[in-house]
Amino acid sequence: MTRVNVKKLHTLTGHSDCVYTLQQGGEPNLFFSGAGDGQVVLWDLRKPELGQLIARLPNSIYALHYLKESDLLVVGHNYEGVHLLDWRAKKEIGSLQITSSSIFDACSLGKELFVASGDGSVTVVDLTTWSIRKKVGLSGKSARVLAINPAQGELAVGYSDHSIRILDLGDLSLKYEWFGHRNSVFTLAYSPDFKTLLSGSRDAHLKAWDPLHQYRQAGEVVAHLYAINHIAYSPDGKHFVTCSLDKSIKVWKADDLTLLKVIDKSRHAGHGTSVNKLLWTPFDRALVSASDDRTISVWNIIFNQD
Repeated sequence: MTRVNVKKLHTLTGHSDCVYTLQQGGEPNLFFSGAGDGQVVLWDLRKPELGQLIARLPNSIYALHYLKESDLLVVGHNYEGVHLLDWRAKKEIGSLQITSSSIFDACSLGKELFVASGDGSVTVVDLTTWSIRKKVGLSGKSARVLAINPAQGELAVGYSDHSIRILDLGDLSLKYEWFGHRNSVFTLAYSPDFKTLLSGSRDAHLKAWDPLHQYRQAGEVVAHLYAINHIAYSPDGKHFVTCSLDKSIKVWKADDLTLLKVIDKSRHAGHGTSVNKLLWTPFDRALVSASDDRTISVWNIIFNQD
């Protein structure tokens, strides 16, 4: 039997609107946040009270992505495309108008950046030339979330039309598609060994899919009361966490979807409104959560075997 001990370490403030996204930096102790106030903030878990403003943009920020090779930060700026930031110098070094709608997610592999947007498109940006290489639209509804599976050469995309589509990373051709949920698919996460794809939806269901067998369903749990906003694996892949519009964070055992712990306001001084994003950092087991309540919480999660 696994027991989970949870301790709240810090409450980080400074954003003046809902905090929508978190992104790991190039060092284990560093991460970025983006919010409805248009601010991009750098945080250091060694000195968490000292957030640094990196950029201030006019519209909400739903997507941040750190580029390891170049040590630069991509910001998905709603209605204004993507911006490339030299976060150390706190200056913009590039921008690209790829859509007039919301930008919901971004990820990269090698020299290519993939962007999901509210017009239902997935756009590939060449990071060498900072130009659009390809754009595909497979739905009239929003493309909400992306997840890369380099082991299979695949890109998983979750849509507001309730579907999950698997695209070939090379040419974005469609490999598989299915309606995995009864509502918008808000979050997708491959396990670190890429043998499982997890999906979470506005329908509050958590589902597991098997990439090695054409994504047949491998599990399902009614995980929350309301929409599941995000899923994040632990660094060792043995556990994962989900967060929800129901204000809670839940800790799960990865191999069989067993619920181990509920983190909420009444029991752990958790968030008072929707929890939007999670980041399980490699720094001292710290789990970071972002919420509509304009705060970021830092948690220590310890697993004990009876």
